[in-house]
Amino acid sequence: MDDKNVIIARQQREIEELHELVMQLRDKIAKLEKNSSNSSKPPSSDIVDPQSGRKKKKKRKIGGQKGHPKHSRQPFADDEIDRTIIHKLPAKEVQRRGLIPLDETESALQQIDLPEQLFDVIEHRVQLYVDPRGKIVKAKIPRDIRKAGLFSPRMIALTGYLKARGHMSYSTLQAFFDEIMNLDVCQGYLSKVCTKKLSAALQPAYSEVAEFIRNAPVVGTDETGHKNPAYKSAWTWCQQTPQAVFFHISNSRASKVLIDILGSDFGGIVVCDYYSANKKFINDNDIQVQYCWAHLVRDIKFLTTLSYKTVRRWAEALLSILRKLFELWKTRHQRHPGRCKKKIEKLRKTFLQKVRRPPDHSDAWNIKKRFNGSGKKSHFLFLERDGVPPTNNASEQAIRFVVIDRRVTQGTRSWAGMRWCERAWTVVATSARHKRSVYQFFLNAINATYADTPYPKLIPANL
Repeated sequence: MDDKNVIIARQQREIEELHELVMQLRDKIAKLEKNSSNSSKPPSSDIVDPQSGRKKKKKRKIGGQKGHPKHSRQPFADDEIDRTIIHKLPAKEVQRRGLIPLDETESALQQIDLPEQLFDVIEHRVQLYVDPRGKIVKAKIPRDIRKAGLFSPRMIALTGYLKARGHMSYSTLQAFFDEIMNLDVCQGYLSKVCTKKLSAALQPAYSEVAEFIRNAPVVGTDETGHKNPAYKSAWTWCQQTPQAVFFHISNSRASKVLIDILGSDFGGIVVCDYYSANKKFINDNDIQVQYCWAHLVRDIKFLTTLSYKTVRRWAEALLSILRKLFELWKTRHQRHPGRCKKKIEKLRKTFLQKVRRPPDHSDAWNIKKRFNGSGKKSHFLFLERDGVPPTNNASEQAIRFVVIDRRVTQGTRSWAGMRWCERAWTVVATSARHKRSVYQFFLNAINATYADTPYPKLIPANL
């Protein structure tokens, strides 16, 4: 009988051990199945079935939607038409039907065409003179024409636009000039146009945005990898506000880069994720911060996929509180200010009470640690200050342009290439904020550099 009890006790221990092992394996599987919806992993890492676990939006029909006003292109004015072609009936048909041609014609179609040759070749010649002593004297080419070289300012601006705004690699850019423009240009010269001529012309605009970002009241920051074989690793840093976007490429991902960009005396509020370099910069320099809730919510959502019931219940309770809090915050301007503020404060306290009592699980304790000390203020600053967003989504959206460029062009190969990219991307992204033509800004910057015309302002003065 004693032997039977011993066997039963041993089997119970084995069952408990197996159960614990199963729970651990389930947690490991959950971690391996992490994706962009329940972690800080980028969407590009969702290799298999990236849409799984997400609610599918109702698919709408292609084309204009019901109730949407029809958009019709306005015809070109008479002074905008370069050439008119009049189409006539065959002479035999006119004779057979006894038709008499009128002096009037009617517009049937306006068609936009490309000229057969998309560029003009201009030869600049200098007048020769002879002085009384018989010595030949040559006239001088104007400085702006001489500095531009083979490509005129318009061609330089077009090349930079296609490279920066069009995500073209130099080989694709060369193919465009060869196949479309019927112009034979080597990749080396195209690289020189961008990394030397246009890059230098964009430096004042780049400095303008850098100064604006440094003095902005609220700045979002993020970073992503940059490909450059000349460095073991390189990173593109992005700082943005509603008025400007600033890019900086560095071979470091440490907090010293943020000191170089924003300064240790930065007096505004930083909106960022929980990356260690961001935390070090903030803690060492006593910077006000709003940590990104989108990242934190995804981390909490991951806990709902684990096998431990206590962890799942705790995470689901946190998410339920946050849904109510953010719903109130989004509709705060439509509610009574006093009552809405009290409800939000009550939900904030409820969340903090819950998050500070996590179940015995390492991932749950990591969530709890974020709200120790000054953490509670660093996550809820958006409730106290207008103009402070609760997430860093705007920075992630701004840096998406760079990620696309990196995948298409495969990055850069030199220090000069990195400087060109950060300056051009800054102009492209900031111009988009103000709905300005990137090509026109490139052209104005080149003309200002070579012809000493006033340099254009990238950020409007009357914001």
